[in-house]
Amino acid sequence: MAEQARSGESNSPIDLDSSVVEAAEAALGAIGSARKEIGQVIFGQQKVVDLSLVTLLAGGHGLLVGVPGLAKTKLVEAMGTVLGLAARRVQFTPDLMPSDILGSEVLDESADGKRHFRFIKGPVFAQLLMADEINRASPRTQSALLQAMQEHHVTVAGERYDLPAPFHVLATQNPIEQEGTYPLPEAQLDRFLLEIDVDYPDREAERRILLETTGAKEYRPAQAMAAETLMSIQRLVRRLPVGEAVVDAILDLVRSARPGEGDASVTSKLAWGPGPRASQSLTLAVRARALVEGRLAPSVDDVAALALPVLKHRVALTFAARADGETVEAVVGKLVERLG
Repeated sequence: MAEQARSGESNSPIDLDSSVVEAAEAALGAIGSARKEIGQVIFGQQKVVDLSLVTLLAGGHGLLVGVPGLAKTKLVEAMGTVLGLAARRVQFTPDLMPSDILGSEVLDESADGKRHFRFIKGPVFAQLLMADEINRASPRTQSALLQAMQEHHVTVAGERYDLPAPFHVLATQNPIEQEGTYPLPEAQLDRFLLEIDVDYPDREAERRILLETTGAKEYRPAQAMAAETLMSIQRLVRRLPVGEAVVDAILDLVRSARPGEGDASVTSKLAWGPGPRASQSLTLAVRARALVEGRLAPSVDDVAALALPVLKHRVALTFAARADGETVEAVVGKLVERLG
C-alpha cells in the first residue's frame, strides 16, 4: 500500500504515518464493497457513481444534472442503503415553503390543560437528502435548504436545531426544461462541492437495464458500511498527504480560471471565475478520488479529472463568448491542457 502513495509528476514517495496506512486499508475495503453494491443497481454510470462517492467521502454536497429517467433518484436511494445513511427525498415545486423542508412548530395541549409549542422536524433532518429538481422551488425555499447545507443546523422561532451527522445533500436539476424554474444564484451554487453530469448510458448498459429491471425480481443492494464508518473515512480524507506538485496544479488551475489571470486568450471569455472555495473543494475531492481509485495520495491526474465537476458551476462565460458558441467545458478543457 505504501508503494501506491505517489503524488504529482515526480511520482516520488510520500512519507505516511502508520495509522493513516492502517485506516486507509480498512477504508479501501469498505469503499470497494460500496462501489460493487451500487454497481448492481446502477448500470452504465460508473463515473457518476464514483463522483457521487467522492462528494460524500469529501464531506460535501453534489448537484446531479441530467434529463429525466437516468436513475438519479435510484442512485441516491442506493447510496443511502449501501452507506448506511438515513435517506429522504423532497420533490421541489414552486409552492414548496421553507417550513416544508425545515419543519415547523405546532401548538400542543397537555393533559393538565397547559399549552406549549412543539417542533416537528422536516425532511432536512436526514443524513442523506435528495432535493429533486431543486431549481423548481422559490428562491426563499432554496435559500433555506442551502443555509442548512452550509451551517448544518436550522433555526426555527429563535431555537437552533442541529442536523444529523453526517449530513449530505444530493440535488438534481433538469437541464432541458427551464420553464417555471428559479435558477440557483452563483453564490448558492458555490456551496456544492461537485456538479455531476449524468449522461445517457451506452447500448450495452441500456440492454442490461432492460433485462434486469423489467422482470419479476429486482436486486436490492446490501449495506456495505455504517454512517460512523463514512465519517471516519471523511476524517481520513483530511489526513491524506497532498504533494507539492498537486497543490501547485490546483492553484494553477483555479487561478488561471479567473479573469485577469492566466492566458488572456482563455480568461477573456470568462465573466467571473472561482474563489478560494473551489481550491478547497478540489483539494478535498482529489484526496477522496485517490481513495476511490485505491490510492493513498492524489496525483495531478486527479486534478485534471475533477477540474470540470469542480469548476463548471463556479465560472461563467461572457455574453460575447456565448454568442461565439463557446462552452464552459471547452474553456476548462483548455485550462486542463495547460497543466501539462
